Amino acid sequence: MVTKQFSGSPDEADLRRADTLAREIFSDVANKWALLIIEALGEHTLRFSELRRKVEGVSHKMLTQNLRMLERNGLVERTVHPVVPPRVEYTLTEPGRALLATVDGICAWTHRYLGDIESSRRRFGA
Repeated sequence: MVTKQFSGSPDEADLRRADTLAREIFSDVANKWALLIIEALGEHTLRFSELRRKVEGVSHKMLTQNLRMLERNGLVERTVHPVVPPRVEYTLTEPGRALLATVDGICAWTHRYLGDIESSRRRFGA
């Protein structure tokens, strides 16, 4: 992937344009695993194994890839403690906690409209 650069132009922050850093970031964080990891971390600091238990269904590989991407984008902080065996913990950064508010909103929306969506899917399939 080619990392785009942001020089401050409003056009470069336009999510509708395919060649922008904003689109690249949006693509990174707007996936189910990233959203579920952010939700699972919330205001907590968790180890990899704890995160994997909280995010049911995520493979070791997908959790690793998404944690690295979130760390790269400055949303998650990874702390390695110099002990044997090594202890690694993850926590949301300030931008990650700001995104958590949006993720919480998506979760609330899902809970509120789950029945409506299920009904619509049944009608669509009929």
